[in-house]
Amino acid sequence: MVKVMLLGQGMAATVFAIGLERIKMGEIEPYGIPLEKYNFPIDIKDIKIVGSVDVDARKVGSTIYEVAKDIYGFNNVPLPLSDIKIYKGIEAGYVKDIFPVESLDMDGYEESLDKFIYILKMLKPDVVIDITTTQHSIPFHDFSLLEKAVLEGRNVIPSQIYAYLTLKYSEEVRKVAYVNMIPAPIANDKGIVKRAFELESLILGDDGATGATPLTADILEHLNERNRKVRSIAQFNIGGNTDFLALINEKRNKAKEYTKGSVVEDILGYDAPHYIKPTGYLEPLGDKKFVAMHIEYISFNGAIDEIIINMRVNDSPALAGYMVDLARLAKYCLENSYYGTVYEINAFYMKKPGPSGSRNISRIVAYNKLLSFLDGIKKFREKIRV
Repeated sequence: MVKVMLLGQGMAATVFAIGLERIKMGEIEPYGIPLEKYNFPIDIKDIKIVGSVDVDARKVGSTIYEVAKDIYGFNNVPLPLSDIKIYKGIEAGYVKDIFPVESLDMDGYEESLDKFIYILKMLKPDVVIDITTTQHSIPFHDFSLLEKAVLEGRNVIPSQIYAYLTLKYSEEVRKVAYVNMIPAPIANDKGIVKRAFELESLILGDDGATGATPLTADILEHLNERNRKVRSIAQFNIGGNTDFLALINEKRNKAKEYTKGSVVEDILGYDAPHYIKPTGYLEPLGDKKFVAMHIEYISFNGAIDEIIINMRVNDSPALAGYMVDLARLAKYCLENSYYGTVYEINAFYMKKPGPSGSRNISRIVAYNKLLSFLDGIKKFREKIRV
């Protein structure tokens, strides 16, 4: 069994929970889950959500079932989700501009740290998935500096607090995996990754790559392999969900721009002029974001060609399908003694793959690297059995 704890019960986490239970019940096919074609050793039915954490006052104290029906308006929500409670999380002053807040730190910051570790010990997760609202921060690269910042509650964001406390839980209780699906530098923080390795735990991240970013990466790889000179790249998206609402804040938007834009120089080998960032919030679009892309490049004999793409993408389901894989991959790595972080996983699923200093590569190349990594584990296990 893979026991999963969710940080942030937004649309993506809710779609993940609903889709997971519907697959278990045989209602839907596992489309959008990349490793289902691979015959992965851990079955989807082995994933169990043990609890969730949020700071939205409308959700705290409810169940995932109630949030799915009453806040997001889903019909035919699987009944097992009525058993999964949403607990108070730590807000640290980062999202009170978006929705009404009810959090552990409202009753005292120092006590909130102990209370969150208590929740971890009560739920006993194997995998903690961070799908909280986008936050802007810089990495500490030194675990002692992160620890000092967390304990003082200064210059530290909720995701860094959660990652630190999850590793404290690992130190006191059991090894654990922390999967970071937002732009906060967790897998790109050398101090956090090093401490996870010492504790025989795992950090995966950063920032799940689902829509325009992996497509852009693959197109750039295609052009680079054919020695076509990219002159400019424009890629933007507009959405109507809470994450896009949060990105109205320039600091949060900057964090997303950094992880999305990192693909250009990593793949091409030069920094082509580019504009790659979320650009707006339009409530009627809901979770189905609008994406536009324009790439201009030089071909043989100086010919100027263009690629123009417009698409609508259901934002949360795309990310939720990845979460199914990442929960299983995280558990599988722990079972096979892969600690710290795993680039081969991060390179396929994340916009800014850890560890710090890693190259961003096209998702076609990354997918083959991921399969080679998994085949290597499988062959090693078979060799041990012989």
